[in-house]
Amino acid sequence: MKKRFNRIGIFDSGIGGITVLKEIMDLLPNTEIVYLGDSARLPYGMKSQKTIVRYSLQCARFLLSKDIDMLVVACNTASAHALNELKAGLSMPVVGVIDAGARAAIDAGGKRIGIVGTPSTIKSRSYDHALKALDPGIEIFSKACPLFVPLVEEGWFHDDITMQVARRYLGALLQFDIDTLVLGCTHYPLLRGIIAMVAGDTVAIVDSAQSSARVVSEMYGDVGSVQETVEPVFYLSDLSAHFIELGSIFLGREMKSVYEVDLCV
Repeated sequence: MKKRFNRIGIFDSGIGGITVLKEIMDLLPNTEIVYLGDSARLPYGMKSQKTIVRYSLQCARFLLSKDIDMLVVACNTASAHALNELKAGLSMPVVGVIDAGARAAIDAGGKRIGIVGTPSTIKSRSYDHALKALDPGIEIFSKACPLFVPLVEEGWFHDDITMQVARRYLGALLQFDIDTLVLGCTHYPLLRGIIAMVAGDTVAIVDSAQSSARVVSEMYGDVGSVQETVEPVFYLSDLSAHFIELGSIFLGREMKSVYEVDLCV
């Protein structure tokens, strides 16, 4: 029998993890969710592994103080570099976006799999290791796409410039006749429309935010009848109007109950 979880904690180095939050809310609307964005110390991708682990453990400890009983690491960098330490240090389920995305790519029948992500995620080869552990026979082709994140944070989801950048990045992967493309950054779902247009109908798009939400939903107990959606509570290590404005776009609704927190205390 599945365990019934009461409150899910989600953390990211900043705002991208809200795409994971949104997908979980869509599947589990009755669930209490606490989101922590470590916006004062982003991006994690520029930090050493030792620092990423330390920051991730601080985020986890903060969320534990909010009585969570499941942790979702909605950050590809933290999933790549700190997931093992988090699982070892916590007596609760810990879900990372990389393992979830890899599983979804294999389930989609991928044999020639392309991965797009930030330079840090691609360099870590975490998706490669996760995919090969599931199917050693697959072929993997990776491409770092550093301009995608600032384009998303500018709100240029359907802009001509974004289309040009997507064609430049994805062209390097499409020449290998990939059949599946993993969006290995939680910002990238906002560009899914343009990415799918460039990739074409023959390439299956795997969204690690959706994949993570499905894993959480499968682990979850009986959700009961859907009533009014429970609004998440947000904690940010740097509270800014821009974050709230952009976060509301990511969420598809107004961010309410937003608080600032000092994780270094």
